[in-house]
Amino acid sequence: LPKKEADQFKSLVKFYELKQYKKAIKMADSVLKKFDNHGETLAMKGLTINSMPGKSKEEAHELVKLGLRNDMRSHVCWHVYGLLHRADRNYPEAIKAYKQALRIDPANLQILRDLSLLQVQMRDVSGFVVTRHTILRIKPNQKINWLAFALSRHLNGELTDALSVIDSYLESLQEGAEEHEKGYESSELALYRNFILGEMPDNEENTLKHLEECKSVVVDVGAWFYRKGSLLLTTGDFDGASEAFKELFHRSSSENYRVHAGYMCAVLKLEKDLCEKALKLRGTDTVASMMQLT
Repeated sequence: LPKKEADQFKSLVKFYELKQYKKAIKMADSVLKKFDNHGETLAMKGLTINSMPGKSKEEAHELVKLGLRNDMRSHVCWHVYGLLHRADRNYPEAIKAYKQALRIDPANLQILRDLSLLQVQMRDVSGFVVTRHTILRIKPNQKINWLAFALSRHLNGELTDALSVIDSYLESLQEGAEEHEKGYESSELALYRNFILGEMPDNEENTLKHLEECKSVVVDVGAWFYRKGSLLLTTGDFDGASEAFKELFHRSSSENYRVHAGYMCAVLKLEKDLCEKALKLRGTDTVASMMQLT
């Protein structure tokens, strides 16, 4: 497109993102007046019409398909085709379209992010791992990409690899970085790392050791004590667990039924599997509602 029409196309995309659909249609028509077969503009016009209430979905699909036929080598057209399918909740076809767009433009971060969201939504965890790894390779300087890749490994059952990703990220930081200081994000990351450690078989001692080590950065002290009490229950240290849950009572958690369930497990010295079952109770259920205590 010439500069004038290229600027109009950029405005079309901007208006669509701002949900100013009438202005977006106006920009699309301005481009199509001179270049009636421009595939990307036709596709964007169709996507815009699909987002407008009361407009014809059939017309939107026809325009997107026409745009794609006119420019099969455009990653924009394939991306728009995927967005159209996603809007229709046809997620498998949306994923196919995203992947086709990435064959044309493999380093397009927006398409990669859209693909990763659909993959995790469709429980395609192995594909989610690959996509998040690709994003991390392209943008390794962004924290969110490291954590999303760690999450993908975690969801895929690769616990050791998930920990390695988190540790690699922390090691890459300069001394005095906020992730090493007490704060909400560093606190949540430390507790998340501890959660992964706790999922490893027969790893209670290492998990408890790490929990003590990260105490200095944890902001949510209540979550820290609950985590400690839960872990101590699994190791059979009922006295230690009882003290942890008592501390939570002193910290205004007396109305939290999960804390009551943990404390009952410690007092009754229940077996590990019963403790784990009790800690998963929700609502107002406690050990007393889970089993007979007589």
